[in-house]
Amino acid sequence: MSIRTLHFLTPGNFADDDPYAGLEATLQLFEYGERLGFDGAWIRQRHLEHGVGSAAVFLAAAGQRTSRVQLGTAVIPIGYESPFRLAEDLSLADVLSQGRLQVGFSAGTPPHADLIGDLVFDGDWRSFDLSYHRIARLRDNLRGEFIGGPDTVIQSPGNVQRPRLQPYSKGLVDRLWYGGGSLRSVRWAASAGLNFLAGNIVSGEGTDDFVAAQLAHIREYRAAVGRPARIAVGRVVVPLDSADPATRRRYLAYAESRRERTLKPHGERRTLFAPDVIGTSAEIVDRLRADAAVQEVDELRLELPYEFNRSEYEQILHDVVHSVAPALGWQRS
Repeated sequence: MSIRTLHFLTPGNFADDDPYAGLEATLQLFEYGERLGFDGAWIRQRHLEHGVGSAAVFLAAAGQRTSRVQLGTAVIPIGYESPFRLAEDLSLADVLSQGRLQVGFSAGTPPHADLIGDLVFDGDWRSFDLSYHRIARLRDNLRGEFIGGPDTVIQSPGNVQRPRLQPYSKGLVDRLWYGGGSLRSVRWAASAGLNFLAGNIVSGEGTDDFVAAQLAHIREYRAAVGRPARIAVGRVVVPLDSADPATRRRYLAYAESRRERTLKPHGERRTLFAPDVIGTSAEIVDRLRADAAVQEVDELRLELPYEFNRSEYEQILHDVVHSVAPALGWQRS
């Protein structure tokens, strides 16, 4: 195996009574990750929670605080978004970052729709198309094709032009991702020309083994995509090396509290969860080398736990860059 591209994904937590402090700490974590040499820094988009509700706005700010690192989001629930207006926001943020955005999506009924669906939409949102097609519409908008016929123009002060999405950011359409957890979703991502995010949750289709299910998804995507495309695998990785004794105990207790969910499928979709990868750097390297899904790709994304603080995130990123990733073949940019 050889990991060529190393990313991290952070939840972007903040306190209810002081959101600025938490968001500023996350921006500083992006800066820190860039200094360490990470290839990508990603944010989760979360609604109604103490997290980033608009990834495009946050990444526009992150683009002004960094100069090299790729800026990603995993994932934007497309159900709440206008395919044209979101395309405008993402394109603007991409131009401001000089072409560094990596944008992940999910389809279907978005989280908390029963609470905010009526606040987001005019009309009965339950009858709206919240499917993959909504992502395809956004993708098509990002192509920058002209709107209207060949003679259609718009006028603005000092300018007459053919209308299209503005600003148009060439290349952004090739940096779209889909967070797929089923065979159906990975087939659609391949057919739509999106890159593939393989995370910590999958549907068990024909197997109760998480890695076997995810490996099948990766191979299905690769067989169906028919062109060079990126595949990134995500894992919760928590090195103990430079943590103090109290923090090590906290990390181990955290992992133990989540172990039960990894032991069996859940619900009608037989949802499977990946175990957290926690231990010394040497132990983590051994486990990742033995992970057949990780072996199958050259992009690894560290998924930082929701419950930790900035200093703990920095310790994790530091240990991964210095002790884990080089042993997997990664080289600092």
